[in-house]
Amino acid sequence: MSNYYTQDSLIEWSKTLLQQTGMKKEDAKITADSLVRADMEGAGTHGMNRLLMYVPRLIENQINPTPQVEFEENDAVLRVKGDNGLGQVVSHQAMEKGIPIAKKFGTATIFVSQSNHFGTAAYYCQKAFQENMALMAVTNSPSGIAPWGGSQAYFGTNPLAFGFPNQKGSPVIIDMSSSVVARGNILVAEKEGREIPDGWALDKNGNPTNDPKEALAGSLLPLGGAKGYAMAMAVEMMAGVLTGSSFGSHVNSIFQSGNEPADVGHAFILFNIEHWMNLNTYNERIEQILSDVKKSPLAEGFEEILYPGERRERSRKISEENGIHLSENIENDLKTLSQKHNIRFPEPI
Repeated sequence: MSNYYTQDSLIEWSKTLLQQTGMKKEDAKITADSLVRADMEGAGTHGMNRLLMYVPRLIENQINPTPQVEFEENDAVLRVKGDNGLGQVVSHQAMEKGIPIAKKFGTATIFVSQSNHFGTAAYYCQKAFQENMALMAVTNSPSGIAPWGGSQAYFGTNPLAFGFPNQKGSPVIIDMSSSVVARGNILVAEKEGREIPDGWALDKNGNPTNDPKEALAGSLLPLGGAKGYAMAMAVEMMAGVLTGSSFGSHVNSIFQSGNEPADVGHAFILFNIEHWMNLNTYNERIEQILSDVKKSPLAEGFEEILYPGERRERSRKISEENGIHLSENIENDLKTLSQKHNIRFPEPI
């Protein structure tokens, strides 16, 4: 049987499921779109498998299905209190409020507190592109990385993203965690019963491990050693300290039932390109830099140079043509969730 599905069918199913938790239709649609798009773009660790975590937490009200998001504007700065809503819902509203500010001032800095996991940061970059804007986005998360030289996780995997629109090709999107890999890769490995590679994680005693369960109980290694640790701290300062949200080990995890609200923080900085230069000039300049990069002499063993965001865009186009692929394990888990909530799972292509 095929494991490929249409985008529309998966979004509709996800939206229906989320509405059963009490979410508003529009909020459920935004969240579903974010998750399905992640699967389309090859970022399955942040795709529909997250429903296995979101749905029970929403039903338990560990995450608020109907948040009353609050906003406070101060010139080019927007403060957002998410009322413990899903990160996708809170962040979408934050971006909707922030874009007009960036149009007025040329830039907008958005600090979000009282939020939760927001999916891929790339999703918000793509929202900025629709307005000819660039974006920097960061978020903190439950503890996953030990301070350099330590053995106990303190910082989250703390992703950061930079996005730049590109009129003539794939946009430039740099979306990466401060750890060697995102925690989602460890969760998928645990779900599929396979080992993780060397150099990904430490157990709770600070020893290298290939066991995903031991890794989740221990810590992930920072990207680039001490440099990744410094990057995780910088994100924590932006998304945790400056937003007024929880930070470090004080961020609660939604991976376990019964915890207090996560109080995750996000920070977004929008750049209105047309405020700084003519849009045609920008398009010419980004076309030149990407052309220069693509034409660089190839190292041995490489057939092509890709720039950040290019592989993501290619995956999206393949998914549009052939359907969205779900691994057998994820497909079975989602079908079980579907049966539990008496919703018919989509038919594969």
